[in-house]
Amino acid sequence: MQTHTYLSRSTGQQVERKLYSIVFSFVILACLTFTSFAQQDVNVLDESAPPKDPNAITALPFPYIAGITGNDVNIRSGPGTNYYRCGKLNKDDKVEVVSTQLGWSRIVPPLGSFSWISMQYLSVRLDDPTTAIVTGDGCRVYAGSDYVEPIHSTTRQVTLTRGDKVKLLGEEKDDYYKIAPPTGAFVWVSSKYTIPVGPVEKQQPTAATSEDAGVAPATEISVEDEKLKEYNALRELVEAERTKPIDKQNYTELKKALNEIANNKEAGKAARYAEFTLEQIERFELALAVAKELQLQNEQLEKIKQRIDKAYAEKLAENQNLGKYAVIGKFQSSSVYETEGKLKRYRITDESGANICYAAPTGRAAEMDLSKFIGRKVGLVGKIEPHPPTGGAIVQFTEVVKLK
Repeated sequence: MQTHTYLSRSTGQQVERKLYSIVFSFVILACLTFTSFAQQDVNVLDESAPPKDPNAITALPFPYIAGITGNDVNIRSGPGTNYYRCGKLNKDDKVEVVSTQLGWSRIVPPLGSFSWISMQYLSVRLDDPTTAIVTGDGCRVYAGSDYVEPIHSTTRQVTLTRGDKVKLLGEEKDDYYKIAPPTGAFVWVSSKYTIPVGPVEKQQPTAATSEDAGVAPATEISVEDEKLKEYNALRELVEAERTKPIDKQNYTELKKALNEIANNKEAGKAARYAEFTLEQIERFELALAVAKELQLQNEQLEKIKQRIDKAYAEKLAENQNLGKYAVIGKFQSSSVYETEGKLKRYRITDESGANICYAAPTGRAAEMDLSKFIGRKVGLVGKIEPHPPTGGAIVQFTEVVKLK
């Protein structure tokens, strides 16, 4: 009985071990099978993936040129979708990548990009209206966008210092100048839409031949550049003309030259600048006309004032002189007192011929020939006394003065 029990237990253990072996083998086989299937899946994904661009380069040192792989790819002011848009790129566009950050590529602003800078920190050059000089330190430049107003363009690109130059793009808005992005200004694009295509090509200086040694290479000057030079020279002449006195300023010839530039269809910016300067000259000439008219009126008023002052001075002098006369009137002879051997008497009449008083010469006047004063307006210097015979007055005069 005991032996039978032992054999049964032994047989059970053997069966158990075989079962364990079978299960273990099944597990191993399952793992191998899974690994095989997994490997097959990987191979299927690789094969189904689109073939890589044969010209694509997976690793390049910064900076490098990258191609854009999609259309309407947003350019942003910073590395993230929370930064405002600054423009768009399309498939096959090329950009210069200078660094990457968390799936975003920092790029040199592509053609058409611009920045904003406060007008209060710039001084525009008179000899080149497309260039301005920074007049302050710590002047901030912000990423520009056609989708965001300048005052809300808050992503700072670079900080400029006094004396730095910027290129103006001809637009002012909300006290800001639109400028070409200065050196060091960058924008961003999602790296998933970029693919490296090659290194940045560096321009190599060309060696001058022995025939060209010491001679600058000839460059073709565009009509616009040539007209800009002409405009700048004319602008200086305009400024010089403004410093002259009003009666010496003359813009006739300058306007002719500026009109030629303004009417030249190939002059580009020079034509626009010439039109602007012509408008300024028109305002200058209007101001000159007003100034000349005022000057003429002032001269006329001055002449009138001088005549008034002269007449006033004459009247004043006349009044001062009139004060020394005892009487003024027409000097007439008197038949009443014409008695031979006695002193003659005269009468003084007013403009109507009525007697004012009688007059008797004394002193020096008694020795004068008084006939030349008859019928003339005179002033008598002397003393007024009562004249009982006539109930009037008589002037004892020592001096007689002919008046007008």
